[in-house]
Amino acid sequence: MRMRRMFPTAVIAALAAVVVVPIPAAAAPATATFTKVSDWGTGFEGKFTLVNGTTSPINGWSVSFDLPAGYSISSSWDAVRSNSGQRYTFTNPTWAPTLPAGASTTFGFNGSPGNFSGVLNCRFNDADCAGGPSTPGAPGAPGTPGVTATTNTSIALSWGAASGTVTGYRVYEGSTVRATATGTSATVSGLGACQSHTYTVAAFNNVGESARSAPVTGTTTGCTTPPPAGRRAAPYLYLGWGNPPAPGTVMSATGVRWFTMAFMLSGGGCTPAWDSNRPLQGGVDAQTISAIRAAGGDVIPSFGGWSGNKLGPNCATPAALAGAYQQVISAYNLRAIDIDIENTDEFENEAVQDRILTALKTVKQNNPGLQTIITFGTTTSGPNFWGNRLISRAAALQANIDIFTIMPFDFGGGANMFQSTVNAAEGLKNSLKSAFGWTDAVAYGHMGLSGMNGLSDQQELTSVATWTQIRDWARDRGLARLAFWSVNRDRPCPGGGVVSDCSGIAQGTWDFTRVTAGF
Repeated sequence: MRMRRMFPTAVIAALAAVVVVPIPAAAAPATATFTKVSDWGTGFEGKFTLVNGTTSPINGWSVSFDLPAGYSISSSWDAVRSNSGQRYTFTNPTWAPTLPAGASTTFGFNGSPGNFSGVLNCRFNDADCAGGPSTPGAPGAPGTPGVTATTNTSIALSWGAASGTVTGYRVYEGSTVRATATGTSATVSGLGACQSHTYTVAAFNNVGESARSAPVTGTTTGCTTPPPAGRRAAPYLYLGWGNPPAPGTVMSATGVRWFTMAFMLSGGGCTPAWDSNRPLQGGVDAQTISAIRAAGGDVIPSFGGWSGNKLGPNCATPAALAGAYQQVISAYNLRAIDIDIENTDEFENEAVQDRILTALKTVKQNNPGLQTIITFGTTTSGPNFWGNRLISRAAALQANIDIFTIMPFDFGGGANMFQSTVNAAEGLKNSLKSAFGWTDAVAYGHMGLSGMNGLSDQQELTSVATWTQIRDWARDRGLARLAFWSVNRDRPCPGGGVVSDCSGIAQGTWDFTRVTAGF
């Protein structure tokens, strides 16, 4: 994983179809202004102008509002539209996910009938469209919701009452209204078995809508089928960075049982050491592994990563590299290891690729029950030249790799990270089928996904809801591994950017780990 490249390396500009216009630095923080462009008696055209007067980009925007009774919208442009009754929500188009600081954009729609007086209860992301946290006269935010009951198809919620005059409450999943209630409880139905969903709640009256509550995640029942042997839900945990949490706390809060421990590097030459400077045994890493095992879990040490002094280039021969791997395997009596092959020193180096694969072949022969995993980057359509070479050489050398894991982030994924991830995974499947002659089902069973929760280095946004979609897709197709970078970052900091100890987005603590545990 890209443990030290934690700041954006590129800003993906919106396509020319969206006009981005600089605005004065002294503008209001963030506003969404409605204008009725025309009205012809039987219909009308409306337009919203979104202005980001803040000093930070808005990564993914949502404008929601009510139409008066009897009115409806028939067409729209430059945004993605959805509605629940009279409540309409518009989100950024897939080709323009970011509204830069000091910029504006527009979207429009046609509706009917005519003589339209304007929209009601308008919200821009979680604030009033006019700027600021709330509309005067609107209710206060509801209390944090809790899950009161679950079935195979539903999740029941309750929450603390909002202050002020309240007409009702809306239960949101992302920007979509999933339920409306007049009291402080609701049940969201029509769900699939063994699925996780994250909700927030807003109160409303005839003046406007409140700010959203804190989020809550619930999982439907029906998780009765045991996972295939060797399937691993194991997010990355890194003890050298990012305010590492106590694994026992995370395990009890989420149900996760495996962690991918990062990173095993060269402590000098061909000698393994945690992060190059912590001892193989007797240090915090060994103590953490003992604590995880005492709580009923286990670990997958990860060798390599984006940065640092790695064993692959430092061990002169495949036999020497296999010996370094074996030291770690023997020290912890391991059941699985992850070789995270990145950057020009390992991934884009033919000699080192072959050295790693040959060493893993030896390790597999000497440890028949050991699961070997290779992790590497990808494009949105699947492995690039170096990834395809790695796969074809694994087949040619008969390295007997158990799982080929791709990292679907920092790959120009754009706004729809679920579809980009699926496209990349399907490309991996096709590469495996071509190299090994496998069927779809067998190829899926040798595949893994390792994402990046919240904001990636390139400001790609993977929300909890999107990660749940990815988890469900991977589970339904029988993939063998699901991970993300990282548990250290699985904490909320909306607007916090790409940092080491939180995701940069609004979420609940350990939400991504909780979803991953359901794999």
